Amino acid sequence: MKRTVLLRLVVRTAAVTVLVALLAGGHGFAKETTSSNQTSASADAIFPVGDVELVKDGFQFTEGPAWDESGILYFSDIPNTAIHRVHADGTVDVFTLESKHTNGIVVAADGRILACQMDGQVVVYDKNDASATVLANAYEGKRFNAPNDLVIDKQGGIYFTDPLYRAPTPLPQGIQAVYYIANNGDVTRVTAGIDAPNGIGLSPDGKKLYVCPSKQAEMLVYDVLSDGKLSDGKMFCRLTQPQGKRDTGADGITLDVQGNVYITTHLGVEIFSPAGKSVGLVRFPHQPANVTFGGADRKTMYVTARGAVYRVKMPIAGLASN
Repeated sequence: MKRTVLLRLVVRTAAVTVLVALLAGGHGFAKETTSSNQTSASADAIFPVGDVELVKDGFQFTEGPAWDESGILYFSDIPNTAIHRVHADGTVDVFTLESKHTNGIVVAADGRILACQMDGQVVVYDKNDASATVLANAYEGKRFNAPNDLVIDKQGGIYFTDPLYRAPTPLPQGIQAVYYIANNGDVTRVTAGIDAPNGIGLSPDGKKLYVCPSKQAEMLVYDVLSDGKLSDGKMFCRLTQPQGKRDTGADGITLDVQGNVYITTHLGVEIFSPAGKSVGLVRFPHQPANVTFGGADRKTMYVTARGAVYRVKMPIAGLASN
């Protein structure tokens, strides 16, 4: 089953924008351009993109898309405590029905399946039987709130967000923050309190960590220091807001090999340059939750959106996991 939707590219500078409707092959998208050569060049490198295609629907709330180099896409269905797989031939099957509300998933370069279970732990799944081994479930003797999303650094350490969604009340940790699991298993809290930290990603060189809060329009970036430590955070970008809204936040994040940042928002997947300039927005039939790249060339963008999974062909390859 295939669906196409409006693809909308938004480029922002102080210049006046001009809307140009482009039609090709019977499918349309809209593109806003400006006289800014630098921003337009970034936009032209990313757009136009392919049609938005439905991969599979019929789920409750899809999350955690993660590409395995074997040609399998993993994703979670949180309310059903399930993780599913999309195989190369398009078939979809169940990986596990005992995911403990798994949210974010990452398939590491060595093939390990790492995941945030919102029931309080970060785990690694066995590919053969889906059994889970806990990597971390507490900090300073207290369980985590509800681990949400994660990313692996070049040293094999794991950064993950720990917000309030599905967490007990009062919050076990007292604050919402980002944590780091070192190779030796040591856990460190690496940020101060963040209101609803959600998506998390690393730049291609591993020197910047991006964190997407869900309750504010300003996305955060940190310099990565030694031993997993971070600098103080600063604003990376401000999300485009739905009409009449001011502070809607983000959910998931991924990056491409050029360092462009793809963030799932209330409007779609908004794309930012490494400098934090908005260069485009891809819309979907439903509000996206998370995003990743896959395919043999990593030029297929996979998006989980409410009860469905979608894909879009992109001109720039996504960044592979460490």
